[in-house]
Amino acid sequence: MTARRGPVRVAGTIGETAPPLARSTLDRAAHRRADPQWLAEAWERARVLVLDSASDGRALVRGDGSPPELVLLASGELPQVPRSVPMFLGVEPDGVPVFAVDSPLPELPGTRAAHLRDVGHLLLDRDAGIFTTALALINWHVRHGYSPATGHRTQVDEAGWSRADPDGGRSWPRTDPAMIVMVHDGVAGLQGRCLLGSNVTWAGTSGRRRYSCLAGFVEPGESAEAAVLREVHEEVGVTVEAITYVGSQSWPFPGSLMLGFVALADPEHAVHVDPAEIASARWFTRREIGAVLAGRRVDVGKGDELALPPPSSIALFLIHRWLDGHC
Repeated sequence: MTARRGPVRVAGTIGETAPPLARSTLDRAAHRRADPQWLAEAWERARVLVLDSASDGRALVRGDGSPPELVLLASGELPQVPRSVPMFLGVEPDGVPVFAVDSPLPELPGTRAAHLRDVGHLLLDRDAGIFTTALALINWHVRHGYSPATGHRTQVDEAGWSRADPDGGRSWPRTDPAMIVMVHDGVAGLQGRCLLGSNVTWAGTSGRRRYSCLAGFVEPGESAEAAVLREVHEEVGVTVEAITYVGSQSWPFPGSLMLGFVALADPEHAVHVDPAEIASARWFTRREIGAVLAGRRVDVGKGDELALPPPSSIALFLIHRWLDGHC
């Protein structure tokens, strides 16, 4: 018999132990997903997160400070019939089950609609885990309504954790592995440098240009470390070594798992960008990165100032680790 695992607590903040969207206190209780009697009883006493797939997966939060609080409703408080069947996320440490539904957000005093990208790093561990899991699951359902084998329409099953077609064919949620790497020169102190790139798909605001860690999807038959080596060379023409795994986090936009690495490279080697993917890439010193994080302007040419990745990303987590000398 397989042992039933209790809640897994992955806690931390930027600069500590875990990337911002890798935190959770929820027991997923997977053995309950195929127990309709238990699920029906659990729904009656559940806390429910409402997500609106039509508004890019926003949910309600309460409070403008840090941390904001994720709004969960009692199952009997839902203002309308949701688009989706209830999806079972797990059980809280106090024993209360948690579900998610896809539905227009209700209008509640003192609340606002928020995106995980914008508030994920501010949420407490419990709320970060619930929001991330719910968004990843609902995004999978929105994009996988038909069987890849038969083309038949599928229905939600196992409390949201699979879809089945009329012939009993079943599919389960998939996550696409992607690597992301902080490439640096191994030099300590303010003159140590890291290599960041600006992707061609990023629409820059006037006067600002975002640079981030290099990233890409792991290809079939490839290890994550091999993907690091390949992607960096393809995107900027640089060869890296001493590839070291740091940690991972979900990036449910719509369904990736970001595997974070650090690697060494020689800044004296020329950078040659792939213009189909990278608009610009260059080395930055710790002094420059620290200045941006302190709110000061760093010029990157053509009158633009340097902008860094959003705070809920693993990219900024890796940048903070490097800045603080942890790699």
